[in-house]
Amino acid sequence: MHKLKRFEQLELLPYLGKCFLIACVAAALAGSASAFFLICLDRATAWREAHRWAIWLLPVAGFAVGWLYHLLGKPVVAGNNLIIDEIHDPKKVVPLRMVPLVLGGTIVSHLFGASVGREGTAVQMGAALADQLTHAFRLQREDRRILLMIGMSAGFASVFGTPLAGAVFGLEVLAIGRMRYDALFPCIVAGIVADQVCLAWGVHHVQYAVGAIAPISAWSVVAVVIAGIAFGLVGMAFATSAHKLGALVKRYITFPPLRPFVGGIAIATAVWALDAYHYIGLGIPDIVRSFQQPMQPWDFLAKFGFTVASLGTGFKGGEVTPLFYIGATLGNALAPLLHMPFALMAAIGFVAVFSGAANTPITTTIMAMELFGTGIGPLAAIGCVTAYLFSGHAGIYHAQRVGHGKHRKHRLPVPDGIQRAEPGGSRPQTETAVTPVANGKQPRRSIDPAVTTGESGQ
Repeated sequence: MHKLKRFEQLELLPYLGKCFLIACVAAALAGSASAFFLICLDRATAWREAHRWAIWLLPVAGFAVGWLYHLLGKPVVAGNNLIIDEIHDPKKVVPLRMVPLVLGGTIVSHLFGASVGREGTAVQMGAALADQLTHAFRLQREDRRILLMIGMSAGFASVFGTPLAGAVFGLEVLAIGRMRYDALFPCIVAGIVADQVCLAWGVHHVQYAVGAIAPISAWSVVAVVIAGIAFGLVGMAFATSAHKLGALVKRYITFPPLRPFVGGIAIATAVWALDAYHYIGLGIPDIVRSFQQPMQPWDFLAKFGFTVASLGTGFKGGEVTPLFYIGATLGNALAPLLHMPFALMAAIGFVAVFSGAANTPITTTIMAMELFGTGIGPLAAIGCVTAYLFSGHAGIYHAQRVGHGKHRKHRLPVPDGIQRAEPGGSRPQTETAVTPVANGKQPRRSIDPAVTTGESGQ
């Protein structure tokens, strides 16, 4: 019996039990928060659509949220990037104030017409709520990293109704070319439980009808590769534009609450002058239409512009749903040029532009199969991976590290002898990770304690 206790599988059981319990608790919190958020978001969107004049209050709303963050939210203003940074280099528990601030800020942004998404809010709420369990379960530095990944996975899974994609998102988004497999089990549990909890609260996610999937042939593969290149370039342009506009606004408007105020004036004026009300908010109706009928070829550009303006001037929300809109309408526009079905190209664009902008090809391929059916898997994978390759090393999350270059030209060697001391006093290990650059410049060498070649990073 003494020998049996030494078996790795028996020693693993208590660890899995602890992971399962923590993941379920964190997922229940994240799923409930996402459900409340989605219900509020639906009501805010319905009210705004019934009161078009509310767009003129966007500058005031932006100033109010900016002022609130200026007074109370400085520790959490970095949003998703704060969560990613804490996973890479754990320092202190994410303040709970992140939850009401990002929730309220996003609802207000949607209520008055900013073009922002929802995943950022759900991910931040999920991670912040999960991180409050750090002291309750007396978690150490490495366990806290996994806890934050659990929260990210739970938030993403519950807000989109994609449990497996959400689980992988929490692992894949941290570093380009590297994943944390030691967190795979709890993140999968969290994604599934959070999605079920959200559904139990009565939330229903949008259903997209793709119809018949084009058979895999020489032309369908070539067509998706061509489209994937376009999706990747657009994703890169989106990430780069949002970062550059944000930096430009910060340079010339030093008082943070004034940034969304000025941005709100510009957005409201453009929406009124161009009668562009359908380009603000989430844009779900247009996404659904892109699966059913031809769209205007400039729809993706208009949504691109309004979203970059909203995020770059400081409105709260996320990038992903607008990226879904951009990708779906761009795919719709490319479909007749490539002699491919509208719905199929809209579906691939839906996930592929996000893949390029966030550098998450595995997440988006799984998401395509969860949302549109498993039959789309092969073509979606081709589109997502192509977009990922052609989007460069820029990304919407500037805290994302570069763990491994996307292709041979960017696989920079690390000089021999570079080592790092493992947390907890374990032996040093040679490190091969490099840090990211959001502006697309050449990756720099670095020593990153959270990105490893398959080990847990402990």
